[in-house]
Amino acid sequence: MVFLDARARPSPRVARCHPMGRDGGDRHAPTTGILLVNAAEKQAWVTIPVAILVGAGVAWAGSQGTTADGVPVFAICCVMAFAVNWIAFVPAYLGRTERFYDLTGSITYLGTVALALALSGATDLRAILLGALVAVWAVRLGSFLFARIRREGGDARFESIKVSFPRFLMAWTLQGLWVLITLACALAAITSAAAPPLGGFAIVGAAVWVFGFSIEVIADRQKSRFRSDPANRRRFIQTGLWARSRHPNYFGEITLWVGIALIALPELRGWQHVTLVSPVFVYLLLTRVSGIPILEERAEARWGDDPAYRAYRDRTPSLLPRAWGQHFRSTRFRTL
Repeated sequence: MVFLDARARPSPRVARCHPMGRDGGDRHAPTTGILLVNAAEKQAWVTIPVAILVGAGVAWAGSQGTTADGVPVFAICCVMAFAVNWIAFVPAYLGRTERFYDLTGSITYLGTVALALALSGATDLRAILLGALVAVWAVRLGSFLFARIRREGGDARFESIKVSFPRFLMAWTLQGLWVLITLACALAAITSAAAPPLGGFAIVGAAVWVFGFSIEVIADRQKSRFRSDPANRRRFIQTGLWARSRHPNYFGEITLWVGIALIALPELRGWQHVTLVSPVFVYLLLTRVSGIPILEERAEARWGDDPAYRAYRDRTPSLLPRAWGQHFRSTRFRTL
């Protein structure tokens, strides 16, 4: 759901840096680990303002609708998306905890949509439909991820990040950007001054959303049930939807955001059409950055030498389920 996708965990073979010789090395010699940490922190200080600038660009493009005291409602919602995460970052950093990261993401979605509906005074069916669909998705995924982190006690993605002020702040800032961009076309439609009646786009979009949401929910439940069985501790899932796609949950998530964009499209005017980047952003992030590449790397590290896994990988598409697409071997998203 977020920039550092909670369903993508890093490979257990990733090395952990222990400065000052805590790994048993020379306590006085400079370590590669220290240099890598310093480079990562410098990158974080660059990434944070870039994320804010991207958010400002989206805010400008989408702010063609209603206003509150002369300020575009869309822009106010953009500020909120970042502000909620920056506020949550403070106690999270002080407590060196990531337990509420994904839950905060869901709260940001819910709060931002509620604010857009309230300030714009939107009462048309399209705005209400969009708000309801986003709320259902955010509550479902947020509660699912929060329950999992409570069960597992932590999130390996943040082991080295949460002790670094700039890197942890970057993670929270990127979550704000993730919320903003994925919500952009829905927010633009909700805050639009135009209110055309529901038509074909809304019907098709709602059907696409239901299809994608169903795929995501079923895939997550199948994997949770598989992982809860101790007999499957060192095994990979290849049943149910996972027999047709190596990442059916991501296919479902991308699909449901396409549905949101289709519902929103008739209300967009001028530069607001830029906000249709939302599903494209979700697709690129999950297939190129945060989701599939990390999971594919982890799978290769664990089962790359297993003939059964290689056979599964070769016969199963990476994203598009085999029932709806060509049966092909996809190495497009593998990042080793």
